[in-house]
Amino acid sequence: MIPFNKPFLTGKEAHYIYQAVYGGKLSGNGAYTRKCQRYFEEHYGFRKALMTTSCTDALEMAAILCDIKPGDEVIAPSYTFVSTVLAFVRQGARIVFCDSCKDNPDIDPDRIEALITERTRVIVPVHYAGVACDMDRIMDIARRHDLLVVEDAAQAIDSYYKGRALGSIGHLACFSFHETKNVIAGEGGLLAVNDERFVRRSEIIWEKGTNRSEFFRGEVNKYGWVDTGSSFLPSELISAFLWAQIENLDTIQTRRKEIWERYHAGLSDLAGQGCFELPVIPDYATNNAHMFYIVCRSLQERTALIAHLKQNGILSVFHYLSLHKSPFYTSHAEARPDNCQAVDTVTVTEFDGTVSDEAQVVGLDLPHCDRFADCLLRLPMYYELSDHDVDYIIDKIHSFFNA
Repeated sequence: MIPFNKPFLTGKEAHYIYQAVYGGKLSGNGAYTRKCQRYFEEHYGFRKALMTTSCTDALEMAAILCDIKPGDEVIAPSYTFVSTVLAFVRQGARIVFCDSCKDNPDIDPDRIEALITERTRVIVPVHYAGVACDMDRIMDIARRHDLLVVEDAAQAIDSYYKGRALGSIGHLACFSFHETKNVIAGEGGLLAVNDERFVRRSEIIWEKGTNRSEFFRGEVNKYGWVDTGSSFLPSELISAFLWAQIENLDTIQTRRKEIWERYHAGLSDLAGQGCFELPVIPDYATNNAHMFYIVCRSLQERTALIAHLKQNGILSVFHYLSLHKSPFYTSHAEARPDNCQAVDTVTVTEFDGTVSDEAQVVGLDLPHCDRFADCLLRLPMYYELSDHDVDYIIDKIHSFFNA
């Protein structure tokens, strides 16, 4: 079986973890944590970088820094992972879902402004598959309406918008180093702080609401509880693992891009025949080869293709289910705007294509988001995927459509 994902090890991870263990500093904010943070600040231009235990934690820190209060509204795409919005829901926000672009799953900037009300506080663009949202337009909307922008850059490490690193444009940004990402730490994340207003408080929230970081730098003679926060900083072992990956970032990226290009070249003829759509990379964006996907013509066709590939020893998976149709969102009035009412019933489909449940749908019209939820299919993508395996996958996709 060709798996959908396989974590890549550089060979140095265990060595650096060994060094961290016998260096006597395990609890976080040690030498490897600082090395990782300094790399992200210097290489990508983040004003402040803070390692976290996950991207979810980074998003929760961002929600706290944005000072979200109950009843505040946050605009986000519906085609995203639940962590994008859950962090703000936990602070009492109401989520206003925006549709995706017609030709890619990123948030549609043409639809954002109409969703803004006097209660709107934050826009959360998600750089799906590591491909940049139209950040100039989003930042312009935010400036004109005095809103904050939190980039969900979970998939977007080493990707750029008009020459600027993703995660360096919004007021705050959040990254993931989950084992499915380009560079990994098993779990792990990063909060990038680009607005000077949030730098000092971000460290305090990161250190359980204390000014402990200032104490260790000698800026105060004792530290104490000064704000809200939690235990967001990760174990030093996570950062040690990640450092081995960072050292090999260019090598990892080069191979992933080779795989992506091989898929694209091998499937372009079928796309030209209208069998499916290939990923669209806008002129303003780069491709970090986080994933390769196709967009099928229907849910039924995608389900059949998944089964066909599985029969031939290939594991392919679809991605997000529309969050505006999720059981939580449809059943919790406090989590959604007042004008959304349950109006229909839909089936809930599992990742293997089986139907497990039914859920009510709120009165939102997000056709592009729903199309990606029904039709987008991700193909295997990992460093050790051989050219032979890629060609085999391409061949089996051809055999499905030629049949």
